[in-house]
Amino acid sequence: MRIRRILGLALAVAALVGVGAAGAGAASAPNISRDDCAAAGGHVVSRAYAGEACALPDGTTPAIT
Repeated sequence: MRIRRILGLALAVAALVGVGAAGAGAASAPNISRDDCAAAGGHVVSRAYAGEACALPDGTTPAIT
């Protein structure tokens, strides 16, 4: 019973973190390499005064490292 409660709490925290990241948009997206960008189906775009980013199919634009 205790394990079930701990797993439920972990799932709730993970869901809240996911909702928070989706609401913040690209500002909270982690950095990604060019190879990972291509593997995820994205393409590299240049942003004025911000360097390069990866435009992913889900709409996020993490910075290129």
